[in-house]
Parts: sequence; C-alpha cells; structure tokens
Amino acid sequence: MLSSLSRNTLAQYNSSLKIWWKFCSDKDIVDVHNVQINDLLDFLSNCFQNGSSFGTLNNHRSAISLISLNSIGSDDRIKRFFKGVFKLRPSYPRYTVTWDPIIVLDFLANFYPNDTLSLEVLTKKLVVLLALATGHRTQTLSLIRIKNIQRFDDRIIINITDLIKTSSVGRSQPILDLPFFTERPSICPAKTLTTYMDISSNHRPANEKKLILTYKRPYHAATSQTLGRWIKQTIEESGVDTNIFRSHSTRHAATSAACRAGISVDAIRKAAGWSQQSAVFANFYNRPVDIASDSNFMEGVFRR
Repeated sequence: MLSSLSRNTLAQYNSSLKIWWKFCSDKDIVDVHNVQINDLLDFLSNCFQNGSSFGTLNNHRSAISLISLNSIGSDDRIKRFFKGVFKLRPSYPRYTVTWDPIIVLDFLANFYPNDTLSLEVLTKKLVVLLALATGHRTQTLSLIRIKNIQRFDDRIIINITDLIKTSSVGRSQPILDLPFFTERPSICPAKTLTTYMDISSNHRPANEKKLILTYKRPYHAATSQTLGRWIKQTIEESGVDTNIFRSHSTRHAATSAACRAGISVDAIRKAAGWSQQSAVFANFYNRPVDIASDSNFMEGVFRR
C-alpha cells in the first residue's frame, strides 16, 4: 500500500500520523489502527480548534484512513463534519485571476540569439518556455530524458516515461508536443531546446540522462523544486507579481490563455495531462487575465 503513494504524500501522511498517535497517547487510546468515528471526530475537532485548514484536516483524514482497520472515509458523520468545516473555514482556489503569458514571452524574446546566452539564462529561458508551451508541472519537466526526445522537421515530441503525480493504471503517460514556432523564433521552445541540448552537452556528466541540468558546477539533473525557483525568478523579472503568483501559476496562465484562444477544453485537458473526465481545469485553472480557433495548445498560448 505504501508503494502506491508518492514520496511527498508519504511525508504529508507521516506528519498527520504523528499528530494522531500523540492524540491517541494523550487520550489513552491503545490501538491507533482500530479507529472509532467518535475518536476521529474528537481528533479532527481539536485540530480545527487549533487552526487547521480544510486541506490539512482532509490530509489527516486520508492518512488515518490508510492505516485504519475500519472504513471511515465513507461515514456520513465524517462527511457532515467536513461540510461544517468548509462553511466555518472555507477553502477556495489559490487564484481568482491569472497573468497573460505574453508579458513573460515578450521579456524572454529579448534574450536571443540563443547560442549567445550564458548557460544560466538559456536554462531558465528553456524551463519557462517549456512550462508555458506544455502547461505541465515542473515535476514533469524535470523528468524529461534525452533518449525520449524525438526531432522532426516541424516539431519536437517528448515522451515522459517516469511516473508523475497523475500516473495511474490504464492512463497514458504525457507526450509533450513542441511545434517549431516560426512566427517568433526568439521564443520558440523547440528551437531553444535544440540549442540547449547542443550547449549543455559540453557540461553533461557521462551518466546523466535527464535533459535539464543545473547551470553551476558540479552539473547534475535539476530537481522539480529547482525548476520552480527558476520559473519564479524569471516571471518576477518579467513583471509578474510573485507575491501573488507562484511558479505553478504558469500552468494556470498557459491553460487559461489556450482557452481564451479558442482551444477546446478536451485539447487543453489532453495537453496539460488531465483526464477527459477531469473538472480540475474548469474548477481551479481557467481564470481571467488580471487586466482591465486554433487546434494547437502551444500556439494558442504563444500567439498574440
């Protein structure tokens, strides 16, 4: 069962379970696995009174449900408790608006030709262009492997073979489609990627198979967190207010821009890695720009 969880989820669950075990110890509850609904409600109520948010309480419930010998997640009393929590302490999407990708794209266009850039500038430019061109998370970008990059005359196709957050049985792995954007070569992700591969080959360790490297010695594969930091730095330099918008906001900005450009919701879901039944885009990502039909996702984002 533990193998079914990601490393980040395990870390979150461990934190919740430590709080649960302390609660059980204080209440003289001997068997932490034989979870009784009344005890769980008491625990969640105490956490709520101590300031826990809806999301934190839900994480506690999920963690305890994983180790519980009893079915607790489907209990009507638990469901009603969380309805009450939402009314008393509502949890809303992080963003009600987003930013226009053109702001960042116009900024990145100043850094051209690509082969004249420093490795730092070229790397950050590539990461931001990939984030906007695909609508994917930094986790996905950090898992791009050299061997999975296919070059064609009109585009570059990248297969993601490592497991990602949304990987599951029977679900296809992401395929990143990067057509050559000939209208503005200065912000063409495929062209930038080609130059980056040529330049980074001089710094790539022999056993390093992932595409994106750190730009300082010792060179090694950049983590998802590092990519997020680079994105935040770049969009801040572009003029995006990073007191409001974090690195993950590129996913909001790109998918919302594609929708405004007339790209179908089904195409957006497919490009950004959501299932065809998912309501995540409509509920959390499709946002208006914070200012007073093409079939290609990337061109829908990049065109004015």
